[in-house]
Amino acid sequence: MTSIQAVVGILHPGTMGAAVAAQVRATGTTVLWCSAGRGAATRQRADEARLTTVASLGELVRRSQILLSICPPAAAEDVANEVAAHGFKSGVYVEANAITPERLGRIAAAFPDTMVVDGSVIGSPPRAGKQPQLFLSGPGDAVDQVVKLFAGTDVQVRVLGTRLGQASALKLAYTSYQKASRVLAALSYALAADHGVENELLEVAAGRSGSYLLETGYITKTAARAWRWAPELIEAAELLEECGLPGEPMRGAADALARWEGERDSDPGLNEALARLHQSR
Repeated sequence: MTSIQAVVGILHPGTMGAAVAAQVRATGTTVLWCSAGRGAATRQRADEARLTTVASLGELVRRSQILLSICPPAAAEDVANEVAAHGFKSGVYVEANAITPERLGRIAAAFPDTMVVDGSVIGSPPRAGKQPQLFLSGPGDAVDQVVKLFAGTDVQVRVLGTRLGQASALKLAYTSYQKASRVLAALSYALAADHGVENELLEVAAGRSGSYLLETGYITKTAARAWRWAPELIEAAELLEECGLPGEPMRGAADALARWEGERDSDPGLNEALARLHQSR
């Protein structure tokens, strides 16, 4: 792999962010992260990714030429505004969260002297041979820098165009189906189980190719990811409504996910996950 000279900063390295940062680090690039206020799990991910620790966000901003924002969508604007307050200028800010193009526009406005790239990651974290896609849109020069950053890594970059909002819209379009359909499968199974016909439901689903209803093991995975998925579906609902399309299905799926709020990144087991679905918030 070819070493990239730019210093990269990763903001709030969660499961996806740390794995993406590790891919950049593997090219020989220096990747910084700020440890202030972060928990033990985040520190462990950063250590495993061999990221360089800095003590403050201000130092991270000063030393980085490219910043990658990969965080829960609800925090995206706060993170961007905090970075802007530290004077990030003349660099590239990659906003790679599941947010609406409207929110992306507000973030871009916070960086009048910075090139903002719209990004969206679709797929599993790049570990153990998995190769997620990173879709990009925005100013050509800035996008080219990001493309070069991931050359030779397991992050497969696709450029959509020069218009901010294209990558964000693609992510939310995909989220609208992929995540909501997982919620619907869980609700369908829960309903069948209430009436003692869950095995028959699976038999019927077996006759339909590619049905999520067959993947009962994914119900607990959905519960563990509910804290991240619900905000994405709210973003998807807002974008659908902005386009004159009904957002109620996404809001309903988000409400169902909210019943699993306490299962953050855990495995509650199928019976417990189904029981939580029956409880009101």
